[in-house]
Amino acid sequence: MGKHRKRIGGRFNTVTSCISVAMLLLLLGIVVFFTLVARNFSTDVRENFMVEVLLNDSISETQRANMHKFLTQQPFAHKVNYLSKEEGTRLMEEALADSVADFQGYSPIPAEFEVYLDAAYSNPDSLARIETQLKGQENVMDVIYPRDIMDTLNTALPIINLVLLALAVLLTLISISLINNTMRMSVYARRQTIHSMKLVGAKWSFIRRPYMWRALAIGLIAAIIDCGLLMAGIWWLWQLHAYISTLVTPFVVTCTLSSVVGCGLLLTLLCAYFSVNRFLRMSEGEMLTK
Repeated sequence: MGKHRKRIGGRFNTVTSCISVAMLLLLLGIVVFFTLVARNFSTDVRENFMVEVLLNDSISETQRANMHKFLTQQPFAHKVNYLSKEEGTRLMEEALADSVADFQGYSPIPAEFEVYLDAAYSNPDSLARIETQLKGQENVMDVIYPRDIMDTLNTALPIINLVLLALAVLLTLISISLINNTMRMSVYARRQTIHSMKLVGAKWSFIRRPYMWRALAIGLIAAIIDCGLLMAGIWWLWQLHAYISTLVTPFVVTCTLSSVVGCGLLLTLLCAYFSVNRFLRMSEGEMLTK
């Protein structure tokens, strides 16, 4: 009867340990996921920042082609589009619902290149240098971009990324502490068995082995459960909006699931290893009083 109760108690401890580790790993996986998504969002916002290079009306077709080639070869250009005078006029008339031609029937809207910047160059310092460089080109009438939006992005995005990174580090430390306590309590319930094996002369490595395998199983089961839950959540996000699928890339999914599996296995193994060693170093009196 006593052995049966002990077996049930051991299984109950294993189940509760799996649940505890799974909950902690799930929180960790969620933070990693949103940190990576926020990084992709920041990159996407910066790469959609556009600089308009307005051209003189006197520019020839050859000069326009040379300018297009020049822009596409620049390291700051992520994408370059050409907008002709006619296309620009039509878009402006659609936006204003009125004609933009003056009394002589001439449109003041110039042809332009829309230069979408690489994310690394979407900051005020780089933009100032880019503006000076472009204004120095022949047949460039003006270079315009929304400075207030750039200032806002440059201020807000680093703060958001820093907060998410700090949250990820904090949650990682908390997870390590709580998983360590979970594994220590699991080993504590079997401290008498550890002491008995020490008395018969068993090696420390032999005593540790079943606890390490048990910790590995707990970490693996918890990680598999969390991977299933995270994939269900990611699939739901993919169905929610098409834009989200551009942020939740295969790289994000792979890193999130890998972090959950890696932390699940590594943390449980390390915590079990140090917990068992702690009781192995104790004398009989210390073990009974703990």
